[in-house]
Amino acid sequence: MTRISVVTGASAGIGRAVARRLAARGDAVALLARGEEGLEGAADDVRRAGGTALPLEVDVADFAAVDAAADRIEKELGPIELWVNNAFSSVFAPFAEIEMDEFARTTEVTYLGYVHGTRAALSRMQPRDRGAIVQVGSALAYRGIPLQSAYCGAKHAVQGFTESLRVELLHERSNVHVTMVQMPAVNTPQFRWVLSRLGRNAQPVPPIYQPEVAARAVLYAADHPRRREYWVGGSTALTLAANAVAPGLLDRYLARSGYDGQQTDERRDPDQPANLWSPADGPGGRDAGAHGAFDEDAKSRSLQLWASQHHGLLASVAGGVLAGAGAVWAATRTR
Repeated sequence: MTRISVVTGASAGIGRAVARRLAARGDAVALLARGEEGLEGAADDVRRAGGTALPLEVDVADFAAVDAAADRIEKELGPIELWVNNAFSSVFAPFAEIEMDEFARTTEVTYLGYVHGTRAALSRMQPRDRGAIVQVGSALAYRGIPLQSAYCGAKHAVQGFTESLRVELLHERSNVHVTMVQMPAVNTPQFRWVLSRLGRNAQPVPPIYQPEVAARAVLYAADHPRRREYWVGGSTALTLAANAVAPGLLDRYLARSGYDGQQTDERRDPDQPANLWSPADGPGGRDAGAHGAFDEDAKSRSLQLWASQHHGLLASVAGGVLAGAGAVWAATRTR
């Protein structure tokens, strides 16, 4: 039976890679985004992979538009079983250089967009008592970094919102599940179209992973949504661990390295498109696809993702090793 899946921010980056992977296993995929060219490209990807595509031009900051899109999806494709919240926007700049309407817009897309998508999905899933919602998160949901205050604030908000909702669903013994996938730096087109006031081109903080790594994590989470969250990339695990143990030291490290680490050596083109208010891949734009400009440096695998998916097995093995070591130690003590 064909599963009906929805992906927001489906025109590029992680969303585009997720849509392709869902289609490859036969899902009917509703693609929500603003960019016309990117949506058409994503729909073509889905059809070539063997899935059914329903591209919808939607600004996730507009709840009425998101809810109307959900209505259309259910009428044309069927009951929504999976909703992946992924759409975002951002500003690369020190906080003092971000205009308040830009900060608000980032929050409306990157945080409230998730709230809107979640509400649209829940209002349809809860009466049927089934379904899964996957929030595409970030290590920055736990650890703020310089030059991305609006984005970090929004991702922190998504984290808190999702935890609250998860507890409510557990209280209700609901068979609708929500999980979050915390991502590392990913090679997506965002670094060439997010509004930037940096002197040089923006870049993800290495190590960088390909969007297909993120897509594999999202699909695994979609199939195992009872797990509260997944971590992708060793850098995510190290960042979250360091922030839990020594946040002050991490503050100082990021103060020293966070500015240069998020910029290449190339000067930024002052005419670079910015997608905060309108899509960079609209009329006259181009389809950016899933990958950004960092293919040569990006990793196509993540050992941490495998570990996150098999934490039960690893715990059992570790327990067995410890038990064996204890038995050997006890035996030596009795000789």
